[in-house]
Amino acid sequence: MRLYVVRLSVLDQSPVPEGTSPSAALRNSIELAILADELGYYRYWVAEHHGMHGLAGSSPEILIGHIAENTKTIRVGSGGVMLSHYSPLKVAENFKVLEALHPNRIDLGLGRAPGSDARTAYAFQSTGNASGSENYLESVLALRQLVNGQTIPTGPLSGVEALPSTPSFPEIWLLASSDGSASVAAHCGLPLSWAHFINGNGATICDLYRQHYSPSERHPEPSVSVGVSVLCADTEEEALQMLSSLEVWRSSGLRGPIPNTRNVQDVNEEFNDLRFQSPSRPMVVGTPEDVKVQLCEIADAYSAEELLLVTICHSHNQRLRSYELIAEVLNA
Repeated sequence: MRLYVVRLSVLDQSPVPEGTSPSAALRNSIELAILADELGYYRYWVAEHHGMHGLAGSSPEILIGHIAENTKTIRVGSGGVMLSHYSPLKVAENFKVLEALHPNRIDLGLGRAPGSDARTAYAFQSTGNASGSENYLESVLALRQLVNGQTIPTGPLSGVEALPSTPSFPEIWLLASSDGSASVAAHCGLPLSWAHFINGNGATICDLYRQHYSPSERHPEPSVSVGVSVLCADTEEEALQMLSSLEVWRSSGLRGPIPNTRNVQDVNEEFNDLRFQSPSRPMVVGTPEDVKVQLCEIADAYSAEELLLVTICHSHNQRLRSYELIAEVLNA
């Protein structure tokens, strides 16, 4: 296994534990971000989901502002904003305001998926278009110009600019779990964040992204981060208990809050083994040393510069501890 330094970052989906409220879940996100900042994590991204009672983060722009205000040095951003719902100008101005308030700390991660069911996605559209994804490439190119302080050069929007003007700019990333979004990142000369926790077969696609990368002014070289679902605990028994709440929630179709499974017998027999890996949604689960080996293997497979760790379980204290243990064992 090739040894190299890989940055550790956090992807937070703001899970709502059973027996608590979405308000508490959002405050948990702020508490976790403060801890991640203290532990030396590089960036903290919050996700966008709609129509899901188990995930509270429906407005990453608002949550980013609160997190940045309560932290000191960690980069804060979206993982991601679902661009198909919004105009590039509105997204650019949201993030330029954040950049004006927190210079050189704001990231704008963009996603193509709706982050919701089809009916909820349709409700976002004033044009009757349920996805807005067919113009994704054009929207990304326009957004890149606006975020970087340029005006729209041609067409009916010629001369439009995103304000306020700022001396620094948010860092744009494209999220991907398919070759389509990865190819857009390569074409636009933007960093790529691969969702390994959604599609564990992305190493070859990330290699193709690098091979076909078109250098841009702000990103002359390709860059890859990898989102990994991880549960780390002091003991295997506790790690398995954490896994049980996540698997019961998944088996329910992601309905409702994250369940409180008090013992591993609450989960199906096939999940009572830390070696279990879903081919479509792989996970890293175990004690710190086991997790370290698995994370290094993933980073090596992708030649990744950075790992974005997403942890969902019922106990907020266990979630905090998971990130703490990983930072200790990998010297974040």
